Amino acid sequence: MAVLKPDEFAWIRMEDPGEDEVQRLGEYLKLHPLAIEDAVQAHQRPKQERYGDVLAVAVKTLWFVERTADVETGEVMIFLGPSFALTVRHGAAAPTVEAACRLRDAPHMARLGPVSVLHAVTDVIVDDYAQAAAQVRADLTDLERCVFSPARDDLTEQIYSLKREVVEFRDAVQPLVPVVQHFTAAHDGWPQQMTPYFRDVADHLTRTDTEVRALDDLLGSVLDAHLAKVGTWQNDDMRRISAWAAILAIPTMIAGLYGMNFAHMPELDWRYGYPCALVVMALGAGLLYRAFRRNCSDRWRSRGDVLRSI
Repeated sequence: MAVLKPDEFAWIRMEDPGEDEVQRLGEYLKLHPLAIEDAVQAHQRPKQERYGDVLAVAVKTLWFVERTADVETGEVMIFLGPSFALTVRHGAAAPTVEAACRLRDAPHMARLGPVSVLHAVTDVIVDDYAQAAAQVRADLTDLERCVFSPARDDLTEQIYSLKREVVEFRDAVQPLVPVVQHFTAAHDGWPQQMTPYFRDVADHLTRTDTEVRALDDLLGSVLDAHLAKVGTWQNDDMRRISAWAAILAIPTMIAGLYGMNFAHMPELDWRYGYPCALVVMALGAGLLYRAFRRNCSDRWRSRGDVLRSI
């Protein structure tokens, strides 16, 4: 590493590095073995750990894939030393690139030391959280329209898939809230100017956390409503099948009676017996059909009144 002036620090960025690379650099920077292990494994819960004079922060990255409506996750490990900042990124999202651009455009922030890297990276990641939450909200709105539309589409798999993505979203956001809240307090060696900036990040993160919780609860309600609607469809189908079975029972009963071939049965020798039997079958079936149809219309009219009253 080049010789640095007292007011300078080095920012080392690593993207999807191999284990040997992280190991060698960690030994050069005298990082704790556990910190090196966390940087290599890349499956950490959002957290912050102090190893001597080095602060290690694990943050989950999120991005929304519109084609598949999936929330993909990655990870960034941030190590802050007295004169260096090390970021180790895993995953397709690249918040360190945007963070570097922001620090380049705001040199007064970079002059505050390695902690400015922590702020810039977490600020970019939290902004990405808000964008992903807005896209999930849009998908949820579309699902709501489909659930409460007259169409008889089974959306259970889509709702459950989106709920699973929201759970993954929640697991990335919620543990990070206390971590960022911890940075809003004064810390030894940190410039006091950084406190308002971390408070701003914490405020954005809290709003996103509230949004994700609301999405999770709303998805549960949408799933319950859809399952209730599917149950209503099944009940309607069973009523329809039962109604047709009842309608067909009348001609079946009459035909069955006259198919028993007894020698002495009424109207067997009557000229109009056969047409009369057909008329009785049709009349009985028609009356039952009209009664069931009226009952069905009254039921749907009452459901419409309930929906309009909500």
